[in-house]
Amino acid sequence: MNEFHQNPFQILDPGIRWAPSQEDLEEKAYEQLIPPLVYKIRQAVKEWRDSDYSGASDTTKALLQFWFKPDGHKKNEHVFQYYFAQREAIESIIYLYEVAKARDKSDLMRFDSSGRVSTGMFPETWPRYVIKMATGSGKTKVLSLALVWSYFHKLYEAESDLSRNFLIIAPNIIVLNRLLKDFNDFKIFREDPLIPENDYFDRDWQNDFHLTLHIQDELKPITEEGNLFLTNIHRVYLNKDREPSLEEEFLGKKPLPDADTSKGMDLGKVLRSSKIKDLVVMNDEAHHIHDENMQWFKSIEDINNHLKLKQERSISLQIDDTATPKHSNGAIFVQTVCDYPLVEAIKQNIVKSPVLPDEASRAKLHEKTSFQFVERYKDYIHLGYIEWKKQFEELKSAKTPILFVMTLDTKEANQTKDYLEANYPEFKDSVLLIHTKKSGEISESAASKRDKEELEQLRKAADAVDEDTSPYKAVVSVMMLREGWDVRNVTTIVGLRPYGSPAKILPEQTLGRGLRKMFGMDVKEELVVVGTPAFIEFVESIKTEGVEFSYRAMGEASRSRNPIIVEIDKDNDKKDLDKLDIPMPVLSPRIYRDYKNLEDIQVDAMNIKPIALKQFSESELKEIIFTDIDGDFSHKIEFKDTLPDWRHVVGFFTQAILKESRLVSGFNILYPKVEQFIRYKLFDRSANLEAANILRNLSEVEAKQTIYGAFKKAIDDLTIKDMGSAQIRNYISLRKAKPLVADNQPYLVPQKSVFNKIIGDSQFELEFAAFLENCSDIISFAKNYQSLGFKIEYQGEDGNIHEFFPDFLIKKSESEIFIAETKGREDLDDVRKIKRLQIWCKDVNDAQNENRYVPLYIKQEVWEKHQRDLRTFGNIAQLFGI
Repeated sequence: MNEFHQNPFQILDPGIRWAPSQEDLEEKAYEQLIPPLVYKIRQAVKEWRDSDYSGASDTTKALLQFWFKPDGHKKNEHVFQYYFAQREAIESIIYLYEVAKARDKSDLMRFDSSGRVSTGMFPETWPRYVIKMATGSGKTKVLSLALVWSYFHKLYEAESDLSRNFLIIAPNIIVLNRLLKDFNDFKIFREDPLIPENDYFDRDWQNDFHLTLHIQDELKPITEEGNLFLTNIHRVYLNKDREPSLEEEFLGKKPLPDADTSKGMDLGKVLRSSKIKDLVVMNDEAHHIHDENMQWFKSIEDINNHLKLKQERSISLQIDDTATPKHSNGAIFVQTVCDYPLVEAIKQNIVKSPVLPDEASRAKLHEKTSFQFVERYKDYIHLGYIEWKKQFEELKSAKTPILFVMTLDTKEANQTKDYLEANYPEFKDSVLLIHTKKSGEISESAASKRDKEELEQLRKAADAVDEDTSPYKAVVSVMMLREGWDVRNVTTIVGLRPYGSPAKILPEQTLGRGLRKMFGMDVKEELVVVGTPAFIEFVESIKTEGVEFSYRAMGEASRSRNPIIVEIDKDNDKKDLDKLDIPMPVLSPRIYRDYKNLEDIQVDAMNIKPIALKQFSESELKEIIFTDIDGDFSHKIEFKDTLPDWRHVVGFFTQAILKESRLVSGFNILYPKVEQFIRYKLFDRSANLEAANILRNLSEVEAKQTIYGAFKKAIDDLTIKDMGSAQIRNYISLRKAKPLVADNQPYLVPQKSVFNKIIGDSQFELEFAAFLENCSDIISFAKNYQSLGFKIEYQGEDGNIHEFFPDFLIKKSESEIFIAETKGREDLDDVRKIKRLQIWCKDVNDAQNENRYVPLYIKQEVWEKHQRDLRTFGNIAQLFGI
């Protein structure tokens, strides 16, 4: 995987994806490592994507183009993008269903690359696709994408076999509660860019999306416009003789053979409704459906039989998602159509990286001879505590790290909780015990008010562990939280005793409780895994699936590799924060875009050299070669009987021009001008856009560059304006800065800054910070972290408006503040930034008299040349003033 991209948003070629080595295949059977259909499906989906989704319906193309905009979706100051893993998953579903029409076992078997798949491995008689994605990689978002696609496909496509009725099934209350966080009040449809704005592709998407949400047995009137049934499997099929025990309700169990629909949400009644004519079923954490003899599978089969009997059609589609779609013998479900394994999620920093004790650290751990469980394993518990304590001390101002201890039975869990609270002050009244016999034996048939209240309290406490108001710093569990418990703050896992097939637990399920990240994509996080030799051996068995573990020294003397928190040094009594604070003005933008000026673009006035029109052969006209802006091959589309509509081609160029110019509106103004340019200006003669030869010419690099270049210059000349001055809007106080989470890296502990740490983007910045710390002729300084919000807009060399964040803020006196930009290798944009910094300082000095702001430009080569002669900040100001 040397060529594997670290960027999780970048498209991955099938050829660079993880595959088991020969050594891996010697340790585990082929069918336990490789989903047999995935390789050929990946290849087919790549070709389909490269063909601009050829063969898909207009609805499908519109949604895919909307969801996967190259620059993502900007909301407030943030940009949202789907991971490529999520994109590939929904593309695979859509391709198989709509384009390849692989809706039964025979069609799916065409994608088998193992030669080991037979029809008998597909017990279902309706379309079923399994999505295998690592814990923490966003499987729920794939379900939401599939739901929206099915809904609009059914609504807008006349011959659609899909549905606007959806049944999402969770295996237990933990998973259901997690799903409710997204789907209750349709939150996920409001917050994620799932549904296009009205008028996109001339459709009223927002106005046309009407779902009625039914949660468990809270049935509302069934509507023809669409229904979403969200339920725990046990509310669908409850035993008619008794309610499930607290343990079953909390964790899920195999429904009994005589389960029916007499209690809870009566799916039989729903299916008998004349308004339910079709249905899409989605199973979350679907590794539970590993046996066709299980009641879960039989329940879905029964739904399908009802539909066939009443509507003469099967379930439209079943989508199962899970990180571990494996049978009890370890074989991966043959219905798996896409695979984003844990090894890839770790490499792309979507989840934490697991780290284990090195050999020297393990050698210090011993199992004691004792009948007392905690005494026997106290070395392992203590090492887990030590590593957690380092995490807690570093991160407590931003998050509360959680120590997660796994035991095998409730007695061990009780003893572990008591031991943690008695021996470590941090854990006093701060350990959450998760098992259903918390207050003694509870009969499986018990369903008292007290028991239910206890269960509800337990649910809420488990769900709220990540919240700042949670009192818990440790969780002890009887290996019950094997899925769905989506907390992010677990940073250390301690496993006591071995786990294997008798417990029906997989290594990824064990690690999964701590894989989800606390912080953003730009911060690397560790998951420390400590445990008995048998537990570590069990966890390391996932190496055959490509997962690489880090090993490092652990214990009192070892250094942690946790993210670091840069924050205001409030606890340092030696600092006068008011004196160290640096007031930074926020100015109104001086350089801005005036979008209305697009109307003033004059195509006739554009000064370009016309391109000689080429004549292509008949065979060349049947394919259009697409290249990127640099001329490198991207993909091609082959045409048999039809050509693309020229309006779409003009629209493509218009959108690309707006994107290049970073404009979010103006399509309707620009489109006719692009059309006019292509028809009458681009070539050495007038162009008939309906002609195949013209469309083929437009795919050439020279034509594309000429179109982009001409309009980019015209837009920049018209839209970018300089106000000539700026006004002070408000001031930034460094003391009010929010904590910044950063990768573990070298840092300076300053006395002349409001911050507790100074980190740099380079060694040179750290060196300069250390110099400032030792300057007796300044009051304070600060690294200008982006989280402060102090930035200056400028027009870059490419003509666009950009922002830059000067590196250092330096308070020389109560009335003189310097703004320093440090630079190693200079480029053309750096020159523009410095000129803009000079103008900014002049503007702010003209606007007020209280402080004088002075720009500095510190080039590394000049610094190194004169370093020995620099003694004071005055020397710096004199040498690097501009």
